[in-house]
Amino acid sequence: MKLKGKRILVTGADGFIGSHLTEELIRQGHDVKAFVYYNSFNSWGWLDRSPKEILNQLEVFSGDIRDPYGVKKAMEDCQVVLHLAALIAIPYSYHSPDTYVDTNIKGTLNILQAAKELGIEKVVHTSTSEVYGTAQFVPITEGHPLQGQSPYSASKIGADQMAIAYYNSFGLPVSIIRPFNTYGPRQSARAVIPTIITQIANGHKSIRLGSLHPTRDFNYVEDTVRGFLAVAKSDRSIGEVINIGSNYEVSIGQTVEMIAELMGSQIEVFSDDQRIRPVKSEVERLWADNTKARELIGWEPKYAGMEGFRRGLSQTIEWFCNPDNLKQYKAGLYNL
Repeated sequence: MKLKGKRILVTGADGFIGSHLTEELIRQGHDVKAFVYYNSFNSWGWLDRSPKEILNQLEVFSGDIRDPYGVKKAMEDCQVVLHLAALIAIPYSYHSPDTYVDTNIKGTLNILQAAKELGIEKVVHTSTSEVYGTAQFVPITEGHPLQGQSPYSASKIGADQMAIAYYNSFGLPVSIIRPFNTYGPRQSARAVIPTIITQIANGHKSIRLGSLHPTRDFNYVEDTVRGFLAVAKSDRSIGEVINIGSNYEVSIGQTVEMIAELMGSQIEVFSDDQRIRPVKSEVERLWADNTKARELIGWEPKYAGMEGFRRGLSQTIEWFCNPDNLKQYKAGLYNL
């Protein structure tokens, strides 16, 4: 479908990926409404730091994805919904699983039900590679079994299945995008790459991390944003689950070494027990098969493989090392 002339609602627009996606939509000339999480500080998250020329073209709606009335109100004048709003921190899901059910499953249900009632033309629901759990085979295709190895991943499996149910039951035009491990400027320090960079940038020589042996398929945020746009524009994506991944794997240990090299730092890595997942909950291996994305929606990564990873890391390091950006992070404090 053509996005030109459509009003697009982005939920989770205040977050890491959502803010990048919102800005890119505006740059491409689209009519965008940003759904941000209501708070008493009147903060729009990362959108507060967007260029004025972006903000001047953007309508912001403050609400809570858990509130069906507010969700429907936000969607009333829109034709396309890109649904990114979610709780994503895995350690916090061990602590407060109930909030993940409310936000990720019920919040998604609110989007789907309002879309059904309002006749929304396209919903793109955001999944995660965590729903696969530890790879049973690689590269991981969309047909890989789903495994709830954390309350977070279980809640996202539930949300994905609700989206599929609304497509099957009501013919709702919904697509499911399943990004693998996105990284880049603005990412929360709950994620491993910002954790490493911010500790080194603050002069730490002893870096505290969790497990170093698991592998991930890291994707630079620019590629992930391009994946959202490709899924949104493709009629062939309706009713489909589509991996957005680079089709490679790298261990956390290798990632630490590469970041330290790029930052010119000699470091020691120490294991921090509070950062280690329970044994059966740790996802040991992620490696995406992106064949479907290439063939169905014409998407392919620009930051693929180790060479692309180095480029993406260099750009990420440059952003984090800007003092105005670095001061947004509490590098010495572990946050669930």
